Amino acid sequence: MKIIGNILWFLLGGIIGGISWCVAGLLWCITIVGIPWGIQCFKFAALAFFPFGKEVEYGGGAVSLLLNIIWLILSGIPLAAEFFVIGLIFCCTIIGIPFGKQFFKFAKLSLMPFGSKVVG
Repeated sequence: MKIIGNILWFLLGGIIGGISWCVAGLLWCITIVGIPWGIQCFKFAALAFFPFGKEVEYGGGAVSLLLNIIWLILSGIPLAAEFFVIGLIFCCTIIGIPFGKQFFKFAKLSLMPFGSKVVG
């Protein structure tokens, strides 16, 4: 079931989410200072392409908090808004609810990517 979910996810919306994370990562990697943010974006781009069967654990310390604040101001809000709106669109149908829930997971992740890790 996980494989079918990931294939459908990729075709119906995962490619949009993954490309969004990749574009954010490329923009961050333009400068040397932004490379840590860019690397984090590429990690979550891989998750955005095939998320079923994986969970995100949130944690971190003071450094993660500082990085998340900078991220939130510069990139987090637009990505979270994108994922939230697409999630609402998918939740309009009963069949789309699992995909909408995945988009909501990415909206939360878009607000706090540092200190988060993928499990599964």
